Amino acid sequence: MSTRARRRALQLTLAIPAAFLLVAPTLVVVPMSFTESPILSFPPKGFSTQWYEAVASSDAWQMATWHSLVIAVLSSMVATVLGTLTAFGLARGIFPGKSVAQAILLSPAIVPIVLIGIGTFFAYSRVGLVGTMAGLVIAHAALALPLVLITVTATIETIDPSIELAAANLGASPVRTFLQVTLPVIRPGVIAGALLAFVTSWDELVVSLFLTQPLLHTLPVEMWSSVREQLDPGVAAVSTLLVALSTVGLVMTFFLRLRQQRSA
Repeated sequence: MSTRARRRALQLTLAIPAAFLLVAPTLVVVPMSFTESPILSFPPKGFSTQWYEAVASSDAWQMATWHSLVIAVLSSMVATVLGTLTAFGLARGIFPGKSVAQAILLSPAIVPIVLIGIGTFFAYSRVGLVGTMAGLVIAHAALALPLVLITVTATIETIDPSIELAAANLGASPVRTFLQVTLPVIRPGVIAGALLAFVTSWDELVVSLFLTQPLLHTLPVEMWSSVREQLDPGVAAVSTLLVALSTVGLVMTFFLRLRQQRSA
């Protein structure tokens, strides 16, 4: 066996158990959501879809799902637009304090989420944004911005700047060059960043706990409240749906990045 084959075998030997330990707790929730028991238990007793039906017919779960969907869509749009423009400015621009600006923009991915939640709450309380849809959209967009920034920046760095210079020499304005030359090339990275932003907002709990109010619950906050009050398998059903949606988003992101690497 060659050295490369041995290294690959060692990587697989270490990666497979690690991946199993990370994924196993999530997979346990799936069979628990199909139990006939009125409480969460493992292994599940019997097989039933009653908890999915209960979640689908619950006004509280429906409103929380709708709120999460609207917030995730709006925040991902805001984060994608701002993140794409910022990534282009950082990748192509030369100005003093560039590294400092980049560090500040990436700070939401580094600072502990509890500190972000506390700081956002006190900042919002001064301007009346606590418990509002707009406040949640802005907060979720700020949390998702670093992911979009990293993804789009990595895509922009694969572009040959001479293509943009050629468009400029032919008379295209900077805006037209970006829309007709740069954007079509970086589209897979932008879409991947948008998907990551959507998943980030869809799963966000800590900051949402500080900013929601009784009539404006997101799905993770509703799950948290349900777990605190009662441990019925309806929470497992919602968790399974969340895992499925997040998995679809991450798989789509993976294939988009793979397509981008092949076309580079």
